[in-house]
Formats: sequence, structure tokens, C-alpha cells
Amino acid sequence: MGTHGHTTYNFDERFEFTGKAKTFSLVAIVVGIIAIAYGFMVNGAERTFANLLLMGYYFTGVCAASACFMAIQYVAQAGWSSGLIRIPQAFASTLPIAAIILIVIIAAGLFTHNLYHHWHHEGLTDPDSPHYDALIAGKSVFLNAPAFLARQVIFLGTYSILALTLAKFSYQEDLNGGLSSYRKSFKYSALFLVIFGFTTPIWAFDTIMSLEAHWFSTMFGWYNFAAMWVSALCAITLTIILLKRAGYISWVNENHLHDLGKFIFGFSIFWTYVWFAQFILIWYANMPEETVYFYKRWEPEYKPWFWLSLIINFVCPLLVLVDRDAKRKESIMLFMCILLLAGHWLDYYIMVMPGTVEDHRGFGITEIGTAIGFVGLCAFLMLSKLAKHPLAPKNHPFIEESLHHQI
Repeated sequence: MGTHGHTTYNFDERFEFTGKAKTFSLVAIVVGIIAIAYGFMVNGAERTFANLLLMGYYFTGVCAASACFMAIQYVAQAGWSSGLIRIPQAFASTLPIAAIILIVIIAAGLFTHNLYHHWHHEGLTDPDSPHYDALIAGKSVFLNAPAFLARQVIFLGTYSILALTLAKFSYQEDLNGGLSSYRKSFKYSALFLVIFGFTTPIWAFDTIMSLEAHWFSTMFGWYNFAAMWVSALCAITLTIILLKRAGYISWVNENHLHDLGKFIFGFSIFWTYVWFAQFILIWYANMPEETVYFYKRWEPEYKPWFWLSLIINFVCPLLVLVDRDAKRKESIMLFMCILLLAGHWLDYYIMVMPGTVEDHRGFGITEIGTAIGFVGLCAFLMLSKLAKHPLAPKNHPFIEESLHHQI
């Protein structure tokens, strides 16, 4: 039990994953399976694999960035977030499954030539072949299937092991108390942040940028990180709000929500900065090998989504979340989190589709249904993890600071 003033909190409280939450997540998974089957039968393998890659990467990115959020709290020795740390821990604990799903999608799409086909055709690296491509040949040491998949396994495997280790220390802290587990969490968090910080851009270069192997941008990795970071913050905040509305985590208040809102607002502006810097430099230079990337995204099938993504991910948080009171209201934050999660899904859609889908372009059942399926899968796995342990880290050394958090 914990107290704050005259309020007593039940720190042994557990989330019960039953009822509507479980039903909705399972129904969403079924919808996703049907949409994927529909996609293979009607829209073709290329477009369906592109949607699977999009959602597999998004799902994995949210889980990995949640682990990053958790690690930052330990390294910063933050007290305000200790009362809500179990939510990012649940996402982080889901990372190994998300990583396996993504690797399977990449491998299947790679070897069926439905993904990364711009550097996978035969003869591209052979100077005597009529299909020889000097640019692709120059990148072939890096862009080849064995090295590509090895990097995916190493990066995602390392993220997953460290994420599970951090979660394990937190649960041990509940049982044993003391500072031993917290000190271990601090050390492993520092290690995670160094590895994650250096390898996340490379992971983005591999998984998304190499879909269009002739084009490159050194800003692309940080642009991707900003998108997955804002998405993770929104997923964490959305989960907290829904848990509070279901009667859980009463110790989390509007002050915690305000801090999360500031993170979402601030990094939405950062995302826009990286987005605009990448765009304006390429537009201003007007070099064909660079501008081809945006030229594709201004074709009729994609141009409306291109600009809508900017409006949702920049204009909306700028106009709404700049206000202090807005960040303290559950209803506004709930709406903005859902909107921004959809907005960054659209952002990834713009990253993946133009360079992947050559025939059967479109936006319909396959895109929406696949997204619903992965949302259901993420919710089911994350809530299953959340239900296994108490919702409060009762022996966290800064738990009292979280209870008394006020801004």
C-alpha cells in the first residue's frame, strides 16, 4: 500500500485482461488476418507484403522506443515517471515477439522478391551484365541478403534481450526491495541507450531506406527515430488514460499526463524539424538523384496523404498541445494520441509504399485491415504482459516522488 495525503493506494493492484479489451483485441486480429488474405488474393503479394512490412516495422518501433523511454527514466534517475513505468515495460516486454514477426516478414518478402527488389535482381552487381548498376554494385557489400538479415537479428535481438533484462530487474525489485535491482537497471539502461542510439539509424536505413536503394539521406535515421518515439509516447499515454478510465492506476494524475503531453508536443516539433530539413535541402539542391524520392510521393496516389501526414503530425499538435490545460485533460490527450498514432502510420505509409508497390497501387481494405490486425495483436500481447505483474513498482526508490509529483 502507498499513501499520499489522506489517499491510500493499492500497490498490489493488477490489471485483469478480460472482457471487452480481450474481445476487441481478438476480433481485431481476426480482421487483420482476413485483410491480409484478401490482400494476397486481390491486391497481389507486392502490396500485401508492403503493408506487412509497414505494420511490422511500426509495431516493433513502438515497442523498441518504449524500451528506450524506460531506459531514459532510469539513466535520468527520474522520479515522476516511476509510478507509470509498468506501461512502457509491458510494451518493451512485447518487443521480442514483434521483432520475430518483423524478421519473418522481411525474410519472406526478400526471398520472394516482393520487397527490396531494387537491389535484388540478378546481374545488378556484375559488370558484364546488361542489368549492371554501378550504384547498387557499390552498396552490395552492405546490401546483400545474408548481411541484411544478420543485422536485423543482431540489432533486434540485442534490443529485446536488454528490454527483457530491464523488465526483469524491475519485477525483482518488487520481490526483494533494496537498491540492488535499481543499480543494475541504471547500468543496463545506459548500455541500452548507447547501443540503441548508434544502431537505430542503421536499422532504419536497412529496413525502410533500402527499399529505394538509389536514394539516400543521412537524416533519414533520425526522422524514423522521431516518428517511432512520438508513436511510443502516444501508445504509452493512450494506455494510461484507458487504464485510468477502467479504474486502475489511481496514483497517476493530471501532472503525469501533462509531462507526457509535453514530450509528445516537443518531439512532434522535432519530427517536423527533421522532416522539413530533409525535404527543403533536397528541394533546394534540385538534384535528380535526390528529388526522385519526393517526386514519387507527389504522384496522384500519394500526394494527398503526403500533405495530410504533415498536417496531422505537425499542425494538429502545434495548435492543440501548445496549451497547458489541453495537456492535462484526458479527453483531449486521448483524441490527440489516437490522431497522432494514425498520423505516423500514414507517415510510414508514405515512406514504404511509393518505393515498393509498382502495380496495384491503392488505399483500401488491405491497408486499413492490416493496421487493425496489428493494433489488435499489439494490444493483446502488451495487455497480456501487463496483467502478469502489479501495476505499481512498489519498491522503486523514487515511488514517493511520483506520488507527490505536481507541476
